[in-house]
Amino acid sequence: MNNKKKELFESTPLNKAILILSVPTVISSLVMVLYSLADTYFVGMINIKEETAAVTIASVLLLAFNAVNNLFGVGGASLISRSLGKKDYETAHKASAFCFYLAIFSGILFSIFVSVFKGPLLNILGADASTIESTSRYVFYTVSLGAVPAILSVVMANLVRSEGCSLQSSIGSMTGCLLNIVLDPIFILIFDMKAAGAGLATLISNCVACIYFFIYIIRQRKNTVLSFHIKDLRFEKDVTKEVFGVGLPASVQNLLNVTSQGILNNKAAVYGAAAVAAIGIDHRVCLIPLMIIMGIGQGIMPLISYNYASGNYERMKKAIYKTLFVSIFGALLLTAFYFFGSDFIISLFIKDLETINHGSKLLKLHCLNLIFICIDFVSVGVFQATGKGKMSLFLAILRKIILEIPLLIVLDYIYPLYGMSLAQTLAEVGVAMVAIYFLSHLIKNCRYSI
Repeated sequence: MNNKKKELFESTPLNKAILILSVPTVISSLVMVLYSLADTYFVGMINIKEETAAVTIASVLLLAFNAVNNLFGVGGASLISRSLGKKDYETAHKASAFCFYLAIFSGILFSIFVSVFKGPLLNILGADASTIESTSRYVFYTVSLGAVPAILSVVMANLVRSEGCSLQSSIGSMTGCLLNIVLDPIFILIFDMKAAGAGLATLISNCVACIYFFIYIIRQRKNTVLSFHIKDLRFEKDVTKEVFGVGLPASVQNLLNVTSQGILNNKAAVYGAAAVAAIGIDHRVCLIPLMIIMGIGQGIMPLISYNYASGNYERMKKAIYKTLFVSIFGALLLTAFYFFGSDFIISLFIKDLETINHGSKLLKLHCLNLIFICIDFVSVGVFQATGKGKMSLFLAILRKIILEIPLLIVLDYIYPLYGMSLAQTLAEVGVAMVAIYFLSHLIKNCRYSI
């Protein structure tokens, strides 16, 4: 680990350090949102709601990638950053190799499983006779062929960010995302591949992102603690336990997200393709603030991990408070914009009046949870950074199993279709209250006070 990286974690003024680590990650996250919106936007331009619905249905499988991404990306990054704080570079070598190769193996298994059981899976997720063919073509490129590069590109981005190279990590992520935005209209509109074209663009883009990270690691091999050599792949108990201790709860959290989204799509399918398409657009629009929040949280994770492991609790706590303040302030502004501009925002993605009507109402209810998501996601990021995987797991179970999924069922009955967005907001309120308690307890247990 070179001196510049140590200085960034240990002595750079905190505001500057947070900006250096977070801004590239936020920009990268916003580009990833554009990448996600691009599929919906360009598919929506052909104005066939079944094609837009296909992207929405398949998005649940793409969300499932995050279970693997978090297992080895978040779990590995947390261990690497904490190892750097302890000056334990050997563990950082082993952790990076362990996460790299298991990410590849997991991607292969994921691809095989979805390819074999694709028909039943898509039916469970809400595909019907009108959407099954389009959804299947999209899944062929994004999952059957694309699982490994999709997972590996995100895992490598997290590992590179773990040693303070936030800019380099973001460049790799943005390269793939920007390429996807360029390729989408070519394949969807010019080649008339519709939703399948969006899937092909995603596959190519993820492959290019992987190539970038391979080249970066090879060129930086003398200045990085990361190692992708097969000789460093060891299934040592301590490394496995630490990676899974943080990564497994994060992975379970995303599997619960997939389950919740699958239930949402399945119940929305009763209301027709327009409702499914509206939910898909609503969720992609809400990805913008969500990814900003996640970008800030992920950006400061190495800073928190390093200072927690090295015992500099005062610097760690100040970073947490500053992050919460900035996130909540930004969420307030975006909530107002989404609530009062919902009709206009949905109409940017599709011109079907029925879909716009559904989407506008859904967005107004959904955007009310943004402030509470700030508290939830920053808290979970802190728990992951400090190795407190059990706390983040409890919050994930509380959010999805105890609150959101039961509320989805009950409120959809009371307030058909739109109650499902309200359920997500109410769940985040409940989780935020519990997260504040856990976060306060963690801060009080640290040795120094501010």
